[in-house]
Amino acid sequence: MNKSKIWFDRPADRWEEAIPIGNGTLGGMVFGKVDIERIQLNEDSLWYGGPMDRNNPDALEHLNEIRELVFAGRIREAEGLAARVLIGVPDGQRHYEPVGDLYLDSGLSDANVEAYRRELDLEQGIVRVTYSADRATYLREFFSSYPDQVMAVRLTSSLQGSLSFSMLFGRGSVLEPTPWSDILKHPVGFHAYLDRIGTNAQGDMIIRGRSGGEGGIRFCCAIRMVVEGGRLVDTGRQLRVEQADAATILVAACTDFRVSKEDMEAECVRRLDRAAAKSYEQLRADHISDYRSLIGRVELSLQGNDAVHSLSELPTDLRLERIRAGSEDPDLVGLYFQFGRYLLISSSRPGSLPANLQGIWNKDMLPIWDSKYTININTQMNYWPAESCNLSECHGPLFDFIERLRVRGRETAEVMYGCRGFVAHHNSDIWADTAPQDVCITSTFWTMGAAWLCLHLWDHYEYGRDVEFLRQAYGTMKDAALFLLDFLVEDPQDQLVTCPSSSPENRYVLPNGESGALCYGPSMDSQIIRELFGHCIKSSEILQEDLEFAETLRKALERVPQPAIGKYGQIQEWSIDYEELEPGHRHISHLFALHPGTQIAMKTTPELAVAARTTLERRLKHGGGHTGWSRAWILNMWARLEEAELAHDNLMELLRSSTLPNLFCDHPPFQIDGNFGGTAGIAEMLLQSHSGEIHLLPALPGAWPHGRVRGLKARGGFEVDIEWRDGRLLSGTIRAVRQGSCAVSYQGKTIELAFSEPGLPIRVEANHWKV
Repeated sequence: MNKSKIWFDRPADRWEEAIPIGNGTLGGMVFGKVDIERIQLNEDSLWYGGPMDRNNPDALEHLNEIRELVFAGRIREAEGLAARVLIGVPDGQRHYEPVGDLYLDSGLSDANVEAYRRELDLEQGIVRVTYSADRATYLREFFSSYPDQVMAVRLTSSLQGSLSFSMLFGRGSVLEPTPWSDILKHPVGFHAYLDRIGTNAQGDMIIRGRSGGEGGIRFCCAIRMVVEGGRLVDTGRQLRVEQADAATILVAACTDFRVSKEDMEAECVRRLDRAAAKSYEQLRADHISDYRSLIGRVELSLQGNDAVHSLSELPTDLRLERIRAGSEDPDLVGLYFQFGRYLLISSSRPGSLPANLQGIWNKDMLPIWDSKYTININTQMNYWPAESCNLSECHGPLFDFIERLRVRGRETAEVMYGCRGFVAHHNSDIWADTAPQDVCITSTFWTMGAAWLCLHLWDHYEYGRDVEFLRQAYGTMKDAALFLLDFLVEDPQDQLVTCPSSSPENRYVLPNGESGALCYGPSMDSQIIRELFGHCIKSSEILQEDLEFAETLRKALERVPQPAIGKYGQIQEWSIDYEELEPGHRHISHLFALHPGTQIAMKTTPELAVAARTTLERRLKHGGGHTGWSRAWILNMWARLEEAELAHDNLMELLRSSTLPNLFCDHPPFQIDGNFGGTAGIAEMLLQSHSGEIHLLPALPGAWPHGRVRGLKARGGFEVDIEWRDGRLLSGTIRAVRQGSCAVSYQGKTIELAFSEPGLPIRVEANHWKV
């Protein structure tokens, strides 16, 4: 049996049990119902409304007044004024929307079904549903093809001529378990958010609709049924297949965000024509080939001490229940790791938008937190595994998005702050909106979103060492740095700090007992600035250009605060060592310098590393890590501190407390960043490269005594394979993309390797570090 499968012995009763498929733009959630199958559909560019100019023209006039109030300690007045003049107008951005739902009515009853199985094959990127009923064995296959830009659903039966079902599309408030007959009798609510539904001359079902709001995005979805044997009947609102041997359903969708509204239907039909010109076998093979070119780069095998290393014969939800009961299951951890990579492949491909708060899988017309881009941690976390887990192409949509933020962010920087460069706050949407979002004192006025995102550009360079990419990215990084140079002000200690700002999304307690959030110089801001300025300086040196600007940044860095240690031995969160209103807050922003930053490291800053450990202990002692993404961040931080058992404990807690039956991360509710953070954290436990060397097995826990990993990436342009047994390294194999050298460390000792030609592997074993 293929162990790389997430599987269940029953259909999904709720959306959080369905299985996701996607090709970057077109996503689906497969329920696997026998009687009425449901595939819930999303297209990544279907968002509510159109672009807005939300920059507040009153902001600049009052900026200095707000700063004076903050520096004077008159926080309540500063926050009151900011809530009036520093917000976006209007204060809210746009939200993501679903396309609709595709329903297939088989006419079968669940009571007659035997041998049911629903699975996601992670080696092929295909969802399958199999069952037996009325002497026939039925198979359904589902995948979303990147090469052909269609979703494919294949239905077959072991008995010739026994396949009959009806297909209906809906977009509205009517959901299962509403009886099919009731939907057909009362279709108005079912089609509440559609403009038109019908068939074209070829017999394709054509669905048209729009998002709300003035200038709202329009969409088109086209569905073609290819029937083998039997016949296809168009009844107006539905297509019916009768007595067929097999049927293939092809789905294409697009919006006028990318295609003119006049051409949307033609574009969808063109995709269907191209896909239908292939046999199903060829369509499937092309999908598998494309998908395997990405998923197959990394293999991970984790084995425990038990004689039974794999529990793959158990349904995945039962394996999760075992973990919640205290059992170990290293093989499920490996499955979870690859599922995270699968989700990134499925939600972020060249040409798509970046993965949002829910990837591309959203069922709600008004989703939680708008299902948009939250850029004070969540969007960034979505891309933590992109480089280390060998999916650098999947990083591309984020880079495209940053360039659009750069355009909008220049307007916001000039209008609201009188600064050069570009800025983005803590949220954005499909239109790359950069004005402040909401009226929330703990997050709205934070101006570091663009700067943090630009660090992903440097990461991509660091992992691949593509100088031409760096040459293109440098201007964007410089623009983010320019804004900060202009925005920084002197604090009472003559340091350069941001003001106003906040430490996302925590509050402090003033000596008089009042709580506040608005502040100057929160630790996270200074840490991001130090990271960005340092990368700009390095880029200037590598490219041998803009050296004068690099010198300006060096001088500014001399006055940007370093991480400080507070009264509890913790990394100080604010410029003043305040008490925290919530010591167990979900955000741990002041440990940015530990992860994903590089300013706190075990070897180079041991005192700060100890303080970081104290910070994590305090957060967890007071209930921190209670959301999925927060637990994933903590996992990565413990891995950076080389605390193998604590990293493993938090990984298991992520699975126990913040993982839904289909392995989606539960904030709660569903938010995909915890999946990506968890996958990156597992990689971080096995390989690190942030401190100038390749560190093998830095946080290997006792629960994984035996294992191997192939294809992880390390900074400097290296690919690494590792194998271990009885908790100790057996061997590591390192390949370089270019000639050069690197330092490799294991258990506190370091060796130097030199690579004479690209791609030539060098194998190291444990005895290489023996003195």
